[in-house]
Amino acid sequence: MTEQIINLESVNPIEFFGVNNNKFDLIKKRFPLLKILSRGSQLKIVGHPDEVALAKDKIGLIVQYLEKNGHLSEDYFSTILGDADGNVDDGAPTSILDIDSDNNIIVFGNNGKVIKAKTKNQKLMVAIADKSDIIFAIGPAGTGKTYTAVALAVRALKNKSVKKIVLTRPAVEAGENLGFLPGDLKEKIDPYLRPLYDALDDMIPPDKLSYYMANRIIEIAPLAYMRGRTLDNCYIILDEAQNTTDLQLKMFLTRIGPSAKAIITGDMSQVDLPKNQKSGLAKANRILKNIEGISFIELTGDDVVRHRLVKHIIRAYDQETDREEKLHEQYKEEKRQQYKPQHIEAENNSKPE
Repeated sequence: MTEQIINLESVNPIEFFGVNNNKFDLIKKRFPLLKILSRGSQLKIVGHPDEVALAKDKIGLIVQYLEKNGHLSEDYFSTILGDADGNVDDGAPTSILDIDSDNNIIVFGNNGKVIKAKTKNQKLMVAIADKSDIIFAIGPAGTGKTYTAVALAVRALKNKSVKKIVLTRPAVEAGENLGFLPGDLKEKIDPYLRPLYDALDDMIPPDKLSYYMANRIIEIAPLAYMRGRTLDNCYIILDEAQNTTDLQLKMFLTRIGPSAKAIITGDMSQVDLPKNQKSGLAKANRILKNIEGISFIELTGDDVVRHRLVKHIIRAYDQETDREEKLHEQYKEEKRQQYKPQHIEAENNSKPE
């Protein structure tokens, strides 16, 4: 007798077990000699080693299929399992290579919500995440930068690729002073980190999220708290990186340990730094592009997944910014032309005859 535990955290339990456990019953019917028990997000299989190994392979293929596609019909479920003699119908997937991966599902959230990459550049972000240890995702509001980054981190945690998630943001005021907000330090900081909480609320059940937060498996903190630390075996996300200075961003990037991954997100059109400070994200975008293992993804208005009007709003602001820059350049050129003749004439008048 042998025992095998299969982790089901990465799939939608309704899709795996079926309505009224009808799909789960198919598994038990397919392997009548095995004892198969469901315990939360795990499946326990007990029986003869050969039967257990076969069941593990079949169930593993179903799990991989659901991770990639999100949905599996009852008929196809039966097809993958095969019959009691171990036969598999023609056309059924026999390996993960046969499974369609075009749906770009990242993780299953609360109540079976499917979290997936929806746009071209979001899909690119997911694909690059497996190859690069540091990713810069830069683009306008509403393009899903932060949401996709958090989903990738949650997937890595559920798959046990990392031991923890660290989410951070610079606490930069936009017209308000942090010290005048009511409450203790946590209550003062939380409003700046609310978008990260919102993303996590979609992806992790409340009780489990509370457990993760209480045990620092998921840590959310302002960027200033990162100084002096080494972050290893974790997925790190720096959000709103356009509001970091050059030194702050360098400090963050040098915190990354040998077994960590990091995603830095930002929108260069929404810099809230004081006018005498330059965004560190702009410099990083210029000097780090040729380093192997660091990838840059430029998201555009076409990647906006919020209200349909957000695309038009972003486009209108971009057009206005271009118009203002052209007017500014035109104004400077006119000033140069006005100054040049006077300057030359003054030089000529100063020469002795």
